Amino acid sequence: MYEPLTEQKAIALAVRLGLFEKDALLSCKEIGDGNLNLVFRIVNERTNDSIIIKQALPYAKVVGESWPLTLKRATIESQALRTFASYVPQYVPKVYYSDEVLAITVMEDLSHLQIARRGLIERKTFPNLSTHIGEFVAKTAFYTSDFGMNQQQKKKLVQQFTNPELCKITEDLVFTDPFFDHDTNNFEAELRADVEQLWQDDELKRETAKLKRLFLTKADVLLHGDLHTGSIFASDDETKVIDPEFAFYGPIGFDLGQFFANLLLNTLARDERDREPLFHHIEKTWDVFVRTFSELWRESDEPYAQISGVLQDVLHDARIEAIGFAGCEVIRRTIG
Repeated sequence: MYEPLTEQKAIALAVRLGLFEKDALLSCKEIGDGNLNLVFRIVNERTNDSIIIKQALPYAKVVGESWPLTLKRATIESQALRTFASYVPQYVPKVYYSDEVLAITVMEDLSHLQIARRGLIERKTFPNLSTHIGEFVAKTAFYTSDFGMNQQQKKKLVQQFTNPELCKITEDLVFTDPFFDHDTNNFEAELRADVEQLWQDDELKRETAKLKRLFLTKADVLLHGDLHTGSIFASDDETKVIDPEFAFYGPIGFDLGQFFANLLLNTLARDERDREPLFHHIEKTWDVFVRTFSELWRESDEPYAQISGVLQDVLHDARIEAIGFAGCEVIRRTIG
């Protein structure tokens, strides 16, 4: 039966699972700074070994039980991390245990790293961030696509990662509400004239409708689904992608667009001379994605992969999608 963990119950769970030595001296602290989950860090004070236990809440903490949320997202998250680990184990935390009923995932502690968003705000450069994210997106995209796996196997994964409740959040908050006078929108009063002009821009809405339709219908690859810089731990040498509870099968350019948008938003808080490292990250992420995806493409035994121009068509679509999805995310973060 589901019940929210406390620090003491989290320790008891770790002991029951045998995740520490029998003589371990365990301490626990709830460190979650998000709105949808509890996050416990458990440390063996004798050896400094540690783990993370993440538990989904059935509601948003900021609202309470009046805003119910599906607990299935915890299962989606643990399954996505395991799937990604089969292709890019170096870029995701190790999963030690998961429980669908308790909605928990027990995983590697990444406290030696920093959330990328925070580091970028502090003007850290994370020199390998774009290389790692470009490779992460390329490999997870290719190997979960029709060109990288058996199509019947892919259809089973599409079913496994059907994620209607969390996709609905994206559908509303990214693709719909910011483009209309909706009560979920929140922006500075000084922006009102510009926002109202945007609401009246039917050409923009037409293009956004195309992007929303792609999001709703184009099951290309297994996506992280929420790949912003707050979902990435990083250092100068290491990068780990976390929190794939929004994972689903969608258009290949979506994760790239989300990542690009968050880097672009970060540039707005910088002087012009300080923006170049972020622009470089965007360009290099795309370049690494294209190079890695193209190298993997040559391994494909899908008959059409060998036809001249098909790869170029796929990459062209990914680029156009990424630009469009980035635009939607920038608008959402500004207005929504």
